[in-house]
Amino acid sequence: MLAIRLDQEVESRLEQLAKKTGRTKTYYAREAILEHLEDMEDYYLAVEALQNPGKLYSADEAKRKLEL
Repeated sequence: MLAIRLDQEVESRLEQLAKKTGRTKTYYAREAILEHLEDMEDYYLAVEALQNPGKLYSADEAKRKLEL
C-alpha cells in the first residue's frame, strides 16, 4: 500500500483526467509510476556504478587481460 501527497494543481489535473476518461486516479498514478520506474532504476544504478567503479584497467592491462 502506498499513500502519496500531491500539490493541489497536480491533484486537480489527475482528478480531471480521471473524470474525463472514467478511470480512477489510482490507475493513473500506478501507470505513471510503472512508466518511469525502470528509468529511475537505471539512473540510480548508473550513479552507483560511477561512484563505485570497481577495478579500473589501463589500456595495456585490458589488452593483456583480453589477450589482444
